[in-house]
Amino acid sequence: MDKQTQLEIEAATFRRIIDHMRLRTDAQNIDLMGLAGFCRNCFSKWYAAEAAERGIEIDKMDAREIIYGMPYGEWTEKYQTPATDEQMRLMDESLAKNKQMKSQQG
Repeated sequence: MDKQTQLEIEAATFRRIIDHMRLRTDAQNIDLMGLAGFCRNCFSKWYAAEAAERGIEIDKMDAREIIYGMPYGEWTEKYQTPATDEQMRLMDESLAKNKQMKSQQG
């Protein structure tokens, strides 16, 4: 596969992931963090970081709107539920695991 085709496939896959996350508003960020160590906010940070590496500055809230498909405040008002102590514990464990795995990569 040539590099351009690979890039196009990766970009289309990213768009499908974001579309799916927009559809699944029942999947809370705290649960995604607890299970996988990333969430919609992580995607928005990664998006802004990749833009910055290419000389394009994107505000944190603008990046979130790109990922959420609406202003972040609107999304949280419509869909976000309060985190439980158990969800917070799982998220903290998952973040610690992220840190451990990154340090093992060297």
